[in-house]
Amino acid sequence: MPSIFICNMCEQSLGLVLGEHPEEAQKLCQDPTGGRFSKICDAIVAKGDLLRGFMEKEGLSAYQICEKLQYCSEWTDPEFSGKLPFSYEVMEAINTDESIPWKAGINDWIYGMDMAQVRRKLGTVVDPEHTFKLPPKTYSRYGALPTNFDARTQWANCAAVIGHVRDQSACGSCWAFGSTEAWNDRLCIAQNGAFQQLLSPEDTMSCCTGFSCGFSEGCNGGQPTAAWSWFTLEGVVSGGDYDDKGKTDTCEPYQFPPCAHHENSSQYPPCPSTEYHTPPCKKSCTNTGYAKTWDSDEHVAKKAYSLRSINDIMTDIYTYGTVTAAFTVYEDFLYYTSGVYVHTWGQEVGGHAIKIIGWGVENNVDYWLCVNSWNDTWGDQGLFKIKKGVNECGIESDVSAGTAN
Repeated sequence: MPSIFICNMCEQSLGLVLGEHPEEAQKLCQDPTGGRFSKICDAIVAKGDLLRGFMEKEGLSAYQICEKLQYCSEWTDPEFSGKLPFSYEVMEAINTDESIPWKAGINDWIYGMDMAQVRRKLGTVVDPEHTFKLPPKTYSRYGALPTNFDARTQWANCAAVIGHVRDQSACGSCWAFGSTEAWNDRLCIAQNGAFQQLLSPEDTMSCCTGFSCGFSEGCNGGQPTAAWSWFTLEGVVSGGDYDDKGKTDTCEPYQFPPCAHHENSSQYPPCPSTEYHTPPCKKSCTNTGYAKTWDSDEHVAKKAYSLRSINDIMTDIYTYGTVTAAFTVYEDFLYYTSGVYVHTWGQEVGGHAIKIIGWGVENNVDYWLCVNSWNDTWGDQGLFKIKKGVNECGIESDVSAGTAN
């Protein structure tokens, strides 16, 4: 889990515990299930009087106290800094092993980066001790489901929205993309294709923060489940990609440009060497020529829930559309170009959120069909398949969605 995210969670918890309304701290880590989703808040609450003494007697700041508690540390990543995110030897080993159902290659997306920079793009919480939970939705009966299913084909009038590959750029906002995109698809499907606008991951990333959003912190990481809960309370405005800035068809397009990491091998400009800072929550359309006001453009979900079994996930996708999933990324995932991914080599890099748009079988291997947010130069034109039915990399243990009506 991103160390910055953990540090921010500690600082915010401490601020409330030591503030004017410490009783509110008991609600800090309570999610819609009525459960507690982080041990950090509970630890801060339990040590409230002791920590107040540190602050008053020693003059320590909230950050310094959180450092003492070992929740804050500089993200130097000595283990990953300078380490290249690819190896020709590893690629050859994967591609010549007939038991591995996927192929590896050098994606333009990772050119010019080391593993420490890659980690900064993986901003989703997958640690079960700090995961914001939603009430589960279950189906008492399962109808006959097809062996192969693709939401783009099922709802052809929404295919352009469902299949659209976006780019989170140099920002750990995958949690906002995976959630916003699935909500976008479900709005289009619920309205029989009448809703074709793109929704704004930047709105989600910038405004779904702090206590009210599972301590999500924009480019520093967040929780897609909390974003779905946010959609039922505040909604999200329309907003296209970086190229839509200055146009009049959406409210708040993404302000960070698509990233290419090798100028001679992609149509995209190079990414900056450091991560972007989270934009402020504006509450007004950055595309000033857009006809609607911010408030009138918000699209609010009716329900948000989790899906905890394979049949529930499949049935919900088949009925309502795409879903959001979080999973653990290992080093070899960065090499993916085709086939059905299974973790084969390398260590854990971080947590990531994407959307699942269908499923199928390839060479006798069941898979989920997913859309990533690393632009179309990564993977199979921005998509990937991952083994289904075995909770590969935790893909089936953290799935969320919601309904429009």
